[in-house]
This record gives sequence, C-alpha cells and structure tokens, in this order.
Amino acid sequence: MRRDFLKTCAAVGLGLAVPVRGRADKKDEPYPGPYFVVFNASGGWDTTYLMDPKGVNGINRLYKDGDILTKGAHKYAPIKKHAKGGLPNEDFYAEFGDELLAFNGLDYSVNNHSPGQRYMATGKLDSLAYPTFAALVAACKGPDCPLAFLTFGNYSNTGNLVAMSRVPYLPSLQRIANADHVEGNARAPYHDGFALDRIEQTLREHHDAVAAAPRLPRAERGENMLYAAQVNSKALQRVTPHIPKTLPKERLAQQAEIALASFKAGVCVSANLDIGQFDSHANNDADQMKLIPEFLAGIAYLLRRAGELKIREQLVVVIQSEMGRTPDYNTGNGKDHWSIGSALFLGKGIKGNRVLGATDEKQFAVPFDPKTLKADKATGTRIRPEHVHEALRELAGIADHPHAKKFPLGVAEKEKLVGFWG
Repeated sequence: MRRDFLKTCAAVGLGLAVPVRGRADKKDEPYPGPYFVVFNASGGWDTTYLMDPKGVNGINRLYKDGDILTKGAHKYAPIKKHAKGGLPNEDFYAEFGDELLAFNGLDYSVNNHSPGQRYMATGKLDSLAYPTFAALVAACKGPDCPLAFLTFGNYSNTGNLVAMSRVPYLPSLQRIANADHVEGNARAPYHDGFALDRIEQTLREHHDAVAAAPRLPRAERGENMLYAAQVNSKALQRVTPHIPKTLPKERLAQQAEIALASFKAGVCVSANLDIGQFDSHANNDADQMKLIPEFLAGIAYLLRRAGELKIREQLVVVIQSEMGRTPDYNTGNGKDHWSIGSALFLGKGIKGNRVLGATDEKQFAVPFDPKTLKADKATGTRIRPEHVHEALRELAGIADHPHAKKFPLGVAEKEKLVGFWG
C-alpha cells in the first residue's frame, strides 16, 4: 500500500515532504497560514490594457486618453466592450480595487522569456540556483507540509530547499488524498481503521528504533521515504472534504481549487499558478482582450472561493508577468518584447487602493525613490525584481531566515523599499 502511494505521488509529479528525525509528531499539525499565491501571465502581458493605461502616442488602438477609467487611486484601461469572455477590468477593479496595490515602471532588465521568468520568480537574474519566492517561503514556513510548494507551470526552481509538487488535475488530488482507498474512492478502503492504526504504530516504532543508528545515506533516505508515505498519507486525507463536487472548466479555476483545498487542509504553504499564450507578436489586441479577462477571472475565482472556505484573510497574492509589450505595433499588428512592466499585489499585510511607480508617456520607467515611494527622475532608483523580492521576504517574515540568507539578493540598504506594503 505504501509502495502504491509513492507510485501515485510520482505519477502526478508530487514531491514528497520527508520528515526530519525527531520531528515526526509535528507532521500532524495543519499549517495555519498565511498562504502565498503567485499568478503568472506567461509570455508577457500588455500592461497598457490593464493597470498602466496609455491613450497617447499610438501605444494602443482600442481607447484614447480621455477614455481611461479610475477606481480610487487606480487608473485602468477600458476593455469591457472589447473583452472576449472572462472578467473585464471594469468589473475586476470595481470588486477588488480597494485591496489592490499596483506597481508600474518595473525594470525587468531583459526582454527574453527564460531569464525574464527566472528574474521575476526569484529576484535574481544571474543565477540558476536561486529558488522562486513561492518555494522559498514554503521552505521557511512549512517544509514538512506534504504539498508545501505547489506549481502549475512557469519557472519553479526550489533551490533544493523544499519538494516541488505538481498536481495537474482535481481527480489526481482526489487519488492522492485518499491513497489508502482503491483508486481514491473514499468508500473503498484497503484496510479498516483498526488495521491502519496498527500499521502506523508499527512504522512509528520502527522509525524511532532506527533513527539514532548510523546508516548509509541511501538507506536513511529509503527509511524516511517509507515513513513519509505513512505520515503524509494521513495528513493528505484532510484535503478530501474541500475538493468540490463540481469541477470548474476554466484552467486557472482548476488550479485555484487544487491550491485552495490544499491550503484549507493545512498541507500547503504556497502555489505558483500560471496560464500562457500572452506572447502576442501578432494580433496583440485580439489576443490580450481574450487573455487578460481570462486571467482576471481566474484571480477573482480564487479570491471568492477563498472567502467561501474562510481563508481569504490569510492569502497573500502576487500577480505578475515576465515582461511587457512594446509601445508600438509591428507589421503583424502585434507587439514585441518590452523590458518595462507592472505587478499587482493584494492580501494579508498589504494596504490596497494604492499605485506606486510610473511610466512616462512613451512607456519608459520613471526612476523611483525607495524611501519616499515617489517618482524622482533626478536621483531615483530603477526598481527591479530584486527590490520587490526583498520587500516580499520582509512581508512574509523570512528575510532573516537561514534559507533566505543562503540566497542573498544584493539590494543595497539605501535602495530597499521602505513602507512599500503600507
């Protein structure tokens, strides 16, 4: 049965969290939050059709400067009449604008997909070893959680700090959560409760008996994997009540349900959610008007469902892409790669209804004072992903954790963002 559980984990790309000797009892404690979610618009979104509207200089063809809409401190592009399904900006900002922090004028420094994704995910451009923020925070806050770091795509390096778990479909989560049952059917257990209790007791006694004995690394890992199969199997059963009976059709909504069920069960710390195809080198407007509303609808779905599950107040949400689109159109009515963009944030510890940073009328980044949080063209700093990641580490309370110190971002003290989260 334990062998079957390990095989199921491998089949769905599940990285198994292995208990450290002497900490087995801690595995039964659900992780209480906060929960971290990173939304990735893979391919490079057009920020002028979302949080950084430009109705001048031919930067876009769907609205003019006088058409730009506002909600509190936010300015956003009017796209409702052009959107193809999903949730348009107008409805998204009406519902969530008071919670949103937008940062415009983020300098990605590169305009290629792979380094851009790595830079935005980790805050480090010149290293392949750094973990993503989602992986780092999972390693710092809940390394023993069975599904500590869930990822559905985009750059997902862990820095060898925590297991990376991929659960692509809700039925896969059902099977993992009910690994002691035939094909994940909760009504068809392999053993009754008495037998499972005896198995667990025997494994614990054996694990404790051999824990202090010297062993070869391979033997020790095998022993720990066997014990982890039992402990994680029991913990993952908590997921079952939170798996919806009706499965959503939308791709981000499906990812959100897996992440939220895992959060609610206390077996997950962070999730990396992703949809692609934003790389609109041809027919930019048509593509972005399909993808931006779909993306916003997925974010809204997660926030609403988190409210139903009563964990909304524990969420920290990062919304980003690895690049922006050029301020001019190419001959195919598309827009190419642009190294200036924006990001959105909301959730626990983040003051909303705020917009920081800016781009000028030609969509170039305006230098920014990290202390006053105001534009400063003369002496300001070009804010890059490492500045944002340094602030994210502070927000999560992991900046001084040994794992974080192992992967320094090199931000000078004078360039650290002060009061960024309000």
